[in-house]
Amino acid sequence: MLDTTEGKFSIDEITEFINLMQLYEGAMYEVSTKLEILDDEFQVRFSHDPIHHMERRLKSIKSIIGKLQRRGLPISIDSVRDNLFDVAGIRVICNYRDDVYSVSNYLSSQSDIQVLRVKDYIKNPKQNGYRSLHVIYAAPVFLSSGEHYMPVEVQFRTIAMDYWASLEHALRYKSDLPDAKLAEHSQTLLDCARSLQNIEVQMQNIHRDINGAPRVEETPHTTA
Repeated sequence: MLDTTEGKFSIDEITEFINLMQLYEGAMYEVSTKLEILDDEFQVRFSHDPIHHMERRLKSIKSIIGKLQRRGLPISIDSVRDNLFDVAGIRVICNYRDDVYSVSNYLSSQSDIQVLRVKDYIKNPKQNGYRSLHVIYAAPVFLSSGEHYMPVEVQFRTIAMDYWASLEHALRYKSDLPDAKLAEHSQTLLDCARSLQNIEVQMQNIHRDINGAPRVEETPHTTA
């Protein structure tokens, strides 16, 4: 057994974990490639790039084990496979809210993609002001052992939403400010979130008048 500060794993379990992470990584790149192709198509058809940039990440083993422990789940490969759907993640930063829904819906409609779960924090923001569209997709990975569908969490948000979320995350998890100052900044960020939302709506309306890209307001629906 391999003894770590988080748990114990046999050599066979370590090998199985490495193989599992390969599947997650393959699914992550499968989805990101599909997104890049959609972005290229929008540029050709509408002279508009809906995706400003993308960020990919795989959770570390420490992060995976920590999440299982916080949820009171067994520390095992099966537990990861059955309970964690955000091991592979992609953050898609779009220019406008229309782009968020257009790209997410076009991706959701592809025949080899399954939509497992949708949480729309744009239409229903969190209490702290957080806005983003979270979609968990199942994407196929083709290996010598056959086809494997693996979950990938994709967070769609605008530049303004991402700018706000980065600062809020730093305030919550990376600062050691006194409680009073923390509460003050949290309220300010909530006010900023509302202001940014109003500004985004105004800028999107201008964009709609000068650009012929699709206008989509519908949240993706689950397919699995």
